[in-house]
Amino acid sequence: LLLCLVELFIKYCKIISYCLCLWLSGPKVCRRGVCGRGECVLTSTAPFYECKCKYPFQPPDCKRYSVCEPNPCRNGGQCVQEGNDFDCQCPEGFSGRFCHVGPNDCYVDDGESYRGNVSETDDGFDCLYWNSHFILENAADPFNSFENDDGLGPHNFCRNPDGEPRPWCFFRRGLRLFWDYCDVNKCPKPTVQPPPTTTEFETCGVAQPKKTLTRIFGGLKVSPGAIPWQVSLQQKPKNSNMKYSHVCGGVLIKSCWVLTAGHCIEQNKDMQVVMGTLSLDIHDPSTQVIQVENAIVHENYRETSEAVYNDIALLRLRGTNGVCANETQFVKTACLPSGQISDGTECTISGWGATEDSNYGSNHLLEANVLLISQTKCSEPTIYGNVLNNGMFCAGYLQGGVDSCQGDSGGPLTCKQNNTSVVYGVVSWGDQCGKKNKPGVYSRVSNFLDWINSKTRGPA
Repeated sequence: LLLCLVELFIKYCKIISYCLCLWLSGPKVCRRGVCGRGECVLTSTAPFYECKCKYPFQPPDCKRYSVCEPNPCRNGGQCVQEGNDFDCQCPEGFSGRFCHVGPNDCYVDDGESYRGNVSETDDGFDCLYWNSHFILENAADPFNSFENDDGLGPHNFCRNPDGEPRPWCFFRRGLRLFWDYCDVNKCPKPTVQPPPTTTEFETCGVAQPKKTLTRIFGGLKVSPGAIPWQVSLQQKPKNSNMKYSHVCGGVLIKSCWVLTAGHCIEQNKDMQVVMGTLSLDIHDPSTQVIQVENAIVHENYRETSEAVYNDIALLRLRGTNGVCANETQFVKTACLPSGQISDGTECTISGWGATEDSNYGSNHLLEANVLLISQTKCSEPTIYGNVLNNGMFCAGYLQGGVDSCQGDSGGPLTCKQNNTSVVYGVVSWGDQCGKKNKPGVYSRVSNFLDWINSKTRGPA
């Protein structure tokens, strides 16, 4: 085990930035308090860190303060002292706390090309420096994902390196890392976005993601197009005027067929699926919303106090001439598996389920990597005992932490097989979320291939 950990550490250090490796392997230069009332950022030269002071605290250690001396206001701004605080009176056309945002500071399209000076979120939080140790410490490494031409560097200006609707940045509240969109204006000249193209589904299991960035703990925020087979199953009381609400995940396997969990299906409900979007609370032009025509739960579906058996279902979507979902960069099918996948394989789970930050789910699609756990191990008395059968398997980490959760049910566990993503599991059940020795339990799709094929036989 120790040898494996050493090999993993060496591999990890080869693929991430020098600063992060230094932080992992050497003494922690950014110890608490070393930068007083400031932010500790990592550098590649001795002493391997630098303090970025929160004004009016002053360099080098951000432990003493001086208001308006020297003048922090830029572009001719006047510093007005208010006790131990200050305010910058900016000349016309300039804005920001330090008058550092010019009159032409704006972004076009989604802001991927933005190289301006805004460094505050919509709610007024100061952006962290991209090389802040606090970002790296919380499992996000911007420099591992992007080159310099994406605008990231040793600064705290807002950027959009991963296809968000507009520029954003990290910020912190206490000991927790967050991100949000920035208080930056869109340039007045309108841009016309081309409509999404639609074609027949020619392939399955091949995503075309935009750039990615680790941003959410336990789960990672998904980039556009990275999991194009993920759908949100939504329900409302039958024939009511109430709004649809997300209840489960699902995975698109054909234009008119979605695979999900049997326990997600409720009688006397209207159902629809939403696909092609990452955020359930934001309108996205790439979204496709399709009504569910029929739900088919496995005939041997059964719930007990200990487990859920044959927990699988199919949703027949409503379409025209055998076409329901249209293939785009953001909507694709996942392949069905061709056989068993080895224990220990790293696979991906995704969903809008509960997180450590929200008991009611995330509005943004999250993903996480989990390991397939052997049936023998998962059937040990301290884990799940003898309740498992061949239609189920476990995946996750026995030490806990990363897991599927409420709201993820029915969503996909996908693994790479012949360089394509296959839906090897469907989120089924578990003992709480992320609990030690209680990994998530998934319906083993390979055991239900005959059933799936018999129900979906046809071109759609």
